[in-house]
Amino acid sequence: MVLNGIDSITKYRDLFEGKRVGLITAPTGLTKDFKSTISILHENFHLAAMFSPEHGVRGDLDAGALVDTYMDPITGVPVYSLYRKDSKRLTQEMLNEVDIMVYDIQDVGVRYYTFIYTMLYALEDCAKAGVEFVVLDRVNPLDGVTVEGNILKPGFKSFVGNYELAARYGLTAGEIATMANDQMNWKASLHVVRLEGWERSMSFPDTGLTWVHPSLGIPRYETALLYTGTCLFEGTNCSEGRGTTFPFEMIGAPFIQAQQLADEMNAKRLLGVRFRPVHFKPTSSKHQGELCGGVQIYITDIQALKPLEVGVTLLFAIRDMYEEFLFLPPVKEGSRPFIDLLGGDSVYRKEHIQAKPLLEQFAEESRQFADMKQQYHLYR
Repeated sequence: MVLNGIDSITKYRDLFEGKRVGLITAPTGLTKDFKSTISILHENFHLAAMFSPEHGVRGDLDAGALVDTYMDPITGVPVYSLYRKDSKRLTQEMLNEVDIMVYDIQDVGVRYYTFIYTMLYALEDCAKAGVEFVVLDRVNPLDGVTVEGNILKPGFKSFVGNYELAARYGLTAGEIATMANDQMNWKASLHVVRLEGWERSMSFPDTGLTWVHPSLGIPRYETALLYTGTCLFEGTNCSEGRGTTFPFEMIGAPFIQAQQLADEMNAKRLLGVRFRPVHFKPTSSKHQGELCGGVQIYITDIQALKPLEVGVTLLFAIRDMYEEFLFLPPVKEGSRPFIDLLGGDSVYRKEHIQAKPLLEQFAEESRQFADMKQQYHLYR
């Protein structure tokens, strides 16, 4: 049986007793029996404050929605925002409320997913303030072995990539915290409540755990796997499937001919996937209410699948087939295009770049990252 950190918390009572506990969490902060980490800490220790990442501690906020400070109606504990317009950091006033900070959010194992930067910002802030930091570790649903993609370049940091990670990094949250604390010399008082029964080769279906969607855009394990590659479409004028029942599994745009694109992609014979022509109207986000042609991606072999390869190959196929395709401009003047922030580099926008040589370049960076990260492994 695989147990996440919260399921073993009673073994660590000495770490929390007599201290004002702060908690950074989200709806995935649950025991295997679906009891919330909020309830566990509130009932057993002095839960003094909670800190809300994107989507809110109880998951009632959309992607990108700003969070205001409020009182949690169930526990009566104050909830401070870590997703404010002006900052995503802990303030000294917030840190004055707690003696120890706990982080418990399910990660998806992909660099673009923002929760790990909430964790790393908080770890750095707690280190500076002398506040202990605890990661209640959780499985990496994509496994702890496979690494894909390039390493983020220092000049391309943002909230969708704020640490030099590979696109798919094969680490748990506790391992990332351990690595950053060492590499950045933060000297935080860091504790990792470890997983039990998890082996690095395990992907989520191997764990026996129940999938709880970490955000509305990642409803299924298969979505998280494909998100490794298809999240790149957020930097383009194509719909990444938001506003449909298959976000990041359907890609399309009003200018795409569905059958033509499906035939082109199936002819490439990418391992582990098939492409079905689809037509859809997103109910929100890009192309809301417009009929889009595109493809739905079906996973046929999880072990053979290379999701970043799928996303990159599909991206360049659409670029080459349809002159209407565009990379989106920067959100604000002076900033980088979003594809650069997601890609951790400007390489995607190079005019003559093609998928195969780019993926070969990425493979070398993946190997370098895979070798480096082994020193921070907490599990076999």
